[in-house]
Amino acid sequence: MRSFTISIAFALAATMAVAQQPAAQSMKEFASSADVTAMIAKAKSERKEGQPIVAQRILQLAPYNVNLEYRASVGPASIHEKEAELFYVIDGSATMVTGGKLAKEARTNPENLTGSGIDGGTPQEIAKGDFIIVPEDTAHWFSAIHQTLVLMSLHVPRTAGH
Repeated sequence: MRSFTISIAFALAATMAVAQQPAAQSMKEFASSADVTAMIAKAKSERKEGQPIVAQRILQLAPYNVNLEYRASVGPASIHEKEAELFYVIDGSATMVTGGKLAKEARTNPENLTGSGIDGGTPQEIAKGDFIIVPEDTAHWFSAIHQTLVLMSLHVPRTAGH
């Protein structure tokens, strides 16, 4: 009986120790081309009229999240104050404006700003296969979407000493 009680005590202690550990960050380290094609179809079917963007997670390894962005209309402009943003154009084309100043600027959270557009800035035509990196604290905006634009986006946290 004593060994049974000791065994139960060890089992309870082990269970409590596991329960007290923080939950593991979720990871998704691979997505096939078929997965991405299915995500694009899902985004297209779920998009509501007038909705500028449908975003879905492709991959995740904290603190990095690789997202699919399905854009069918022009949305707001952005500034990410502490993160650079990398884009790869999976499909479609658009005009992207970087630099300048946000029009009707508003704060969305402690590290991001949004606006109705950009005053000034440099427009660049982008299309399938293009890569774009937007440094932190830089206004960026897709000012024209030519039918649809499908992007891979990755926010890259930057340190103060970059």
